[in-house]
Amino acid sequence: MLTLDSEEPKPDSYSNPLIIVITGPSGVGKDALIRRVDESCPDFHFTVTVTTRPPRPDERPGINHNFVTIRQFKDMIAADELLEWAEVYGNLYGTPKAQIRNAISEGKHVLLRVDVQGAMQVRQIVPDALLVFVSPPDKYALVNRLKSRGMNNDDDIARRIAASESEMEQAGEFEYNVINHEGKLAETVNEILGIVQVESARIPPRIANI
Repeated sequence: MLTLDSEEPKPDSYSNPLIIVITGPSGVGKDALIRRVDESCPDFHFTVTVTTRPPRPDERPGINHNFVTIRQFKDMIAADELLEWAEVYGNLYGTPKAQIRNAISEGKHVLLRVDVQGAMQVRQIVPDALLVFVSPPDKYALVNRLKSRGMNNDDDIARRIAASESEMEQAGEFEYNVINHEGKLAETVNEILGIVQVESARIPPRIANI
C-alpha cells in the first residue's frame, strides 16, 4: 500500500489510459471526489453505474446513476453487459462495459465508483486496473458525514458503520490508500491525480482491456 504526496499534476502529462477504481466505505466522500475530477479533467470519463434503488432527491438519472428495474438489471447480467455487479444494502449496482470501452477507445482515463466487493471483482477481471481506497481520517468523521447527508436513519447509519469496519480491514489489499480529510477535498483530488499521473506513465504500461 502506497501513499503519494505530489504537486498538482499537469493534465497534459497523462499518457496511457487507465481504468481507475475508487472505493471506500459509505460516507467517505467518493462521489464528491469523482465529481471534482470529472468536472475539472476532460481526459477522464466517469462511468455511470446502473442501480435498482430509487434516486435520492438531489440525484439525476444519467448523471449520478442510471436507475433501472430489477428485471432490467437481471437482463443486463444475462446479456453480459456488466463488468461487475453486487448487492449493496438491499439494492443492486453494476458497471456497464460499453461506457468503459468507449472511453478507453477515445484515450480517456476511466473512473469507476464501486464498493469494496465490486473493486475486488474488477481486480480479478482487469488485473491492471488501478485501485485506490479512500479512507476517512477516523470513524467519527465517517459517522458525522453519514448523519450530515440527512438521508439515512439511525439503523441504516449503524449498519453502514458496521460494514465500514470490515471494509477498512481490507484497505491494505489496495495499491493506494488516500485519506479524505474534512475540508481538504482539493488536496485529496490532487493526490489521486498525482497517482494517475505516475501510473499512466509507467513502463511497461497497465493494460486497460475488458
